[in-house]
Amino acid sequence: MGLFSSLTNKKKAAPAFDAQTEEAALRCSICTGEQTAGFRNKNTGHFREVMLIRSPADLDSFKREYGVEDVKKIF
Repeated sequence: MGLFSSLTNKKKAAPAFDAQTEEAALRCSICTGEQTAGFRNKNTGHFREVMLIRSPADLDSFKREYGVEDVKKIF
């Protein structure tokens, strides 16, 4: 058992998501095509990153983890 093994084996808790003030969004870069899933504040427009999307499986994982069906694309 290594010195840092207990730190790397712990799963991070998912950040809280408030459906009243935030909406699920996928921020897409026009230049590079990079996609980041997260939540956009409905009032201020501030985007809070949650995870990098590298494949359709990553997007499915994001939807399942937060219980969202519709993810709005923003550029």
